[in-house]
Amino acid sequence: MPPAPQHTLARHTPGTLYLVPTPLDFGCAPEVCAPIAETIPAGTLTVAARLGHWITENAKSTRAFLKRVHMHTPLAQPLQALTITELPREVHKKGDFGPHSPGKVMVESLLHAALTGQDMALVSEAGMPAVADPGALVVRAAHKLGIPVRTLSGPSSLVMALASSGMNGQHFAFVGYLPQDPLDRTARIRELERLAIHSGQTQVFIETPYRNAALFQAVVSALKPTTRLAVACGLALSVGSDPDRLQAYSCQASEWKQTQHRIDWALPCVFSIGT
Repeated sequence: MPPAPQHTLARHTPGTLYLVPTPLDFGCAPEVCAPIAETIPAGTLTVAARLGHWITENAKSTRAFLKRVHMHTPLAQPLQALTITELPREVHKKGDFGPHSPGKVMVESLLHAALTGQDMALVSEAGMPAVADPGALVVRAAHKLGIPVRTLSGPSSLVMALASSGMNGQHFAFVGYLPQDPLDRTARIRELERLAIHSGQTQVFIETPYRNAALFQAVVSALKPTTRLAVACGLALSVGSDPDRLQAYSCQASEWKQTQHRIDWALPCVFSIGT
């Protein structure tokens, strides 16, 4: 049997799924947003500018991101010509994993362009997609379908917060969001504190900005005085003109009273508990 024509082989060679990190300033005031080239490497911007198919947490935020990319590296196609598809609501609102999602969301259909040989992008509103953000099921589906996956360089708030905490970066866990119910939240904080003390494992968690201040007060109240608490706030944002503001600080829980006023709790924060 003669070999298949070259164009037939190419048609069945899948494209690559690129995981594209975005700046960490989503939802922040323009005056604190640093130029995109200061937080996203040039190589990542070059790849992002040529991709025509996007899977996203939020289409509006992705268009805003691509406009910023275009100001640095012109897009290969007009923005209105790009295909931008939002993740299904089940993935966005309920998460990739857990009792409500396994096997119920068919994400393979989102990867059709890659199966026809076109490169695609997976992106979230801020930071690295599929880490503390939706998208892991898309990555899993890509592996299942034989689509190459490539992660581009860029900011990850969890890694940056851990690095600035002065806590154990060799043994840590990201535990997501804590319960909103006050009693359940306090119980969870003390459980994480026990884990940190007995195992040496740093415990990292997050909250939506408008609940940051309340979470901080709950954590400080629940922890033992000598347990270390770190907060990283507004990572990768412009420092601005207020020298009193801190982007990261780490100390014992009992010492935070003198420093908490120097954190802008309205900005995205990452919390860490350790020893």
